[in-house]
Amino acid sequence: MSGLSDKVKGAVNKTKGEAKDQFGNATDDHKLQAEGKIDKLKGEVQKEVGELKDRHDRKKDH
Repeated sequence: MSGLSDKVKGAVNKTKGEAKDQFGNATDDHKLQAEGKIDKLKGEVQKEVGELKDRHDRKKDH
């Protein structure tokens, strides 16, 4: 149960969200900005889930 996959997916979603947010801001597209903020949040949550899985695996191994 490796958290690496979740951490990578989280980083991708966070980066995608940042791009959407910035492009939405530049084009005054509030919907795109909102989507970007949601993607960034989703990425942060996925990253945290990955870190929790890694911590769980380390504790289980000891």
